[in-house]
Amino acid sequence: MTLAISAKDIDDLALIEELKRWVEMETPTSNASAVNRLADRVEVLSRLAGLEVERLAGTLGFGDILAVRSPRPAGSNEKTLLVLAHLDTVHAEGVIAKQLPMRQEGDRLYGPGIYDMKSGALMAFEAMKLAVKRGNHMPIDLIFVPDEETGSLSSRAFMEEAARRAGYSLVVEPARDGGKIVVARKGVAMYDITVNGRAAHAGVRPQEGRSAIRAAARLVLELDALNDAERGVTVTVGTIHGGTGRNTVPAECRLQVDVRVPNDAVGREVTGRIEAVRPIDPDITFEIVGQMNRPPFAQSEEGRRLFDVAADIAGNLGIKLEGMATGGGSDGNFTAALGVPTLDGLGADGAGAHTFEEHIFLSSIPPRTALLANLMLSLRAR
Repeated sequence: MTLAISAKDIDDLALIEELKRWVEMETPTSNASAVNRLADRVEVLSRLAGLEVERLAGTLGFGDILAVRSPRPAGSNEKTLLVLAHLDTVHAEGVIAKQLPMRQEGDRLYGPGIYDMKSGALMAFEAMKLAVKRGNHMPIDLIFVPDEETGSLSSRAFMEEAARRAGYSLVVEPARDGGKIVVARKGVAMYDITVNGRAAHAGVRPQEGRSAIRAAARLVLELDALNDAERGVTVTVGTIHGGTGRNTVPAECRLQVDVRVPNDAVGREVTGRIEAVRPIDPDITFEIVGQMNRPPFAQSEEGRRLFDVAADIAGNLGIKLEGMATGGGSDGNFTAALGVPTLDGLGADGAGAHTFEEHIFLSSIPPRTALLANLMLSLRAR
């Protein structure tokens, strides 16, 4: 395959300088104004590049959604290439000044959100500019969302609407395990469970109380028993908060539960069992709120063919592309569940996502940006 764009066509010095600017603009999901400041920057750059921009005001307390589109005839109904990125990060403001200062150590560039996924978001934008400059490509929709790290609650519907017009979906979450891309992901369900008991004085009338914490302890063991490594099921009680004081039988206890499942059938089974849990004490009640947040992302036959195209391009760029399945969810779960051939993990190589050791490998930027650009130029409507 003759490539239209090589790694040498990537101005990596300018790209890295712009990336540093993005990372310095800390964007925790919970701070809509902070996320919008970066969206402002992306919008300015997009308009300067002659790209079309649609911006939707944030909802549910999140930042704005930004859709950057390649120019196309008005009223065009041609299938699009959908590229998904997010501008929010898990890191709180101030992390860059203390726990995770931006710094370069050899090939590694450290900073909050640099790996997950500001590098990938910027690489996708740069690749789109290069593809548009070359021409002869599917219409490209690059969507930047503000709330991926907390489940894409405000942006899911917009992405799914865009996916219904798409022939393919590329997701620029970071690469894994030395540069592997993601071809399948588990489905993710989230539950908040409140255990209600009855308060009483622990010393004077303990028999009148009904301990919510004791009931919650039993429930944790019941939920833990749903774990099934052989089938790829994980059920994790991530937090427990309960009680009001040492000398009071606790009237309430709250649990946050994370569930990962390999496919729809197992997902329905496991979530059904969670939603059916009941206390053994008739004076205790459970309030269970939650559902499948991200549907399972299974690799389809068309998805395999899309991977083969990417692997061919990568080989010509000196990258041995490998696919992998992961338990982590992304916005790629939504597009894959709608039947859109999806490749994920197309961002920069690195490590330390969500930690104070988060970093990328600078040497991965040019070839993987070129991979994205050539994919944009190679794909045709199905």
